[in-house]
Amino acid sequence: MASSQDLIASIALPADLVERLLKAALDARQHAHAPYSKYFVGAAVLDEHGRIHAGCNIENAAYPQGWCAETNALGHMIMGGGRIARAVMVTGAGSEIITPCGGCRQKLREFARPEDLIVIAGDASGVRAHWTLEQLLPASFGPDHLKN
Repeated sequence: MASSQDLIASIALPADLVERLLKAALDARQHAHAPYSKYFVGAAVLDEHGRIHAGCNIENAAYPQGWCAETNALGHMIMGGGRIARAVMVTGAGSEIITPCGGCRQKLREFARPEDLIVIAGDASGVRAHWTLEQLLPASFGPDHLKN
């Protein structure tokens, strides 16, 4: 398995930017509200202006009323004036590599071209894997389908 530094070097973003995304997502993870699953998630979205917007998961006793970390990060991006997601870092804990859930993949699709969005998985040890959204959500439906 490749080291975190090797994986960072293989991402089409400057290494310091990947590190900033990882830090923002890990910091956001510390604020997660996950009393039911005990699975704390942090995410950080890079917008078209180079700004980073972070979010954490917020569970709710009335499933499925909770919010995923990626959803919160996208909300912060929109509130901050961003409209295009360039990269997203998702962080969790455990031996399995975290990826956005299906709903979050579709939410990310709303704000990015699948072939352009870099999705990065990380944890406290560093970057674990990365993909394009196209690889995680092939043949997706998006805003371009609704244009006349």
